[in-house]
Amino acid sequence: MFHVKTMSPEDFDFAVQITDTMNWNLTTADFEFMIELEPAGCFVLLENSKKIGLATTVSFGTIAWFGNLIVNENHRKRGAGSQLVKHSVNYLTHKHVKTVGLYAYMDRIPFYERLGFKRDSEFTVLNGKGSSLPVKSVAREAEKQDLQEIIEFDRSCFSSSRRKLLEPIILDPDNLCCISAEGERMVGYVVAKVYRQMGEIGPLICQKGREDAAVNLLRSVLSRLEGYEVSMYVPNKESTILNYLKTLGFTESFRVARMFFGSPIAKGCICMAESLERG
Repeated sequence: MFHVKTMSPEDFDFAVQITDTMNWNLTTADFEFMIELEPAGCFVLLENSKKIGLATTVSFGTIAWFGNLIVNENHRKRGAGSQLVKHSVNYLTHKHVKTVGLYAYMDRIPFYERLGFKRDSEFTVLNGKGSSLPVKSVAREAEKQDLQEIIEFDRSCFSSSRRKLLEPIILDPDNLCCISAEGERMVGYVVAKVYRQMGEIGPLICQKGREDAAVNLLRSVLSRLEGYEVSMYVPNKESTILNYLKTLGFTESFRVARMFFGSPIAKGCICMAESLERG
């Protein structure tokens, strides 16, 4: 019989072990961050007393993101995954969340559709290397005093404040954040999380139609990540950005579909994902 419990630090070893079976490269620090963001919204599935699966969520007011979902291979196709998704959505609904988003592997789209999620758009996961590139002067490295403006700009696209996610990422001295502005008006920003010799770019948010600013922001962070292995999540509809990155040697790893339970968000802007786990 399946039973869902809230994830706690004693579950981290299990969480790393089971996600390693999918080569997700998640660490104890990743799960510490997840439960710091959403202490009551990360879950472990048990059969009797045996841990067999997990799911993570993060909420931002009326918007939330459903992240990692994995069930032990021996327990699949028995309703375990569905139970974790339903439990997570119920938790978020009771927090007055109106829209739940997720990124689904292409072969998992029918699974989420059966649970009420609707396909919105596709994203391509790209991998490549940072390199020194010419950068226009309109892009600059963000400073601490830019934080509030970045959060408000992000809210205008994402439809809810992601302060609890963005603030610790942007203020981490190991990470990078660049902004593009015209006069006193922000046009876009980008963040890159840096782990030793690896970088994960995202989020990148720009005004709709400002592919030029998005490309210049990418140039800025890629120049600072010269020689680093870099990954990012780009909407397929942003062909200018995708084509530019491919000229730099970035290649497609796989694709995912952005899906929503509730009204779609992030429609009036260029929006590259922060991560597949958090939106």
